[in-house]
Amino acid sequence: MVKATDQHPQPLAVAVMTVSDTRSLDNDTSGQYLAEALEAAGHRAAARAIVPDDIYQIRATLSAWIADVGIDAVLMTGGTGFSGRDSTPEAVRPLFDKDIDGFGELFRTLSHAEIGSSTIQSRALAGFANNTVIFCMPGSTGACKTAWNGLIREQLDSSHRPCNFVGVLAVREREA
Repeated sequence: MVKATDQHPQPLAVAVMTVSDTRSLDNDTSGQYLAEALEAAGHRAAARAIVPDDIYQIRATLSAWIADVGIDAVLMTGGTGFSGRDSTPEAVRPLFDKDIDGFGELFRTLSHAEIGSSTIQSRALAGFANNTVIFCMPGSTGACKTAWNGLIREQLDSSHRPCNFVGVLAVREREA
């Protein structure tokens, strides 16, 4: 067993869900970016799924991951806008034990510098469910890069100070 230290951050098991009626693994650039980024940061991609933009299918997949003691975090991309069947917030919010209000607020602040007032159409959100942290971001690869690089990467890094979410997760020690 390897314990996390400032020099050796705690690796997490992270699942990636793309919410889309049109994407496949072949053209899911946002989900692919997140999977590659989390692994580059020393984490493990524990699961990956493309789920239709349907409240109950989103909840079913997310609920299974939340119940899985082998998954520490979930990164979700897509379904956070106002058009068509966008329903990620409606699907996910009822599952939260606690909201992370600052995530959506800070994501939109960072995004405003990149896309201006269009950021108001993002319903990015985050929260905790059963000691699993869940981040929901827009479906564009650019938005995923903004969220990962501006917020999520540091919050999933056990060496980030003054605080991060790793300690809150009650992460089980894993064999190296």
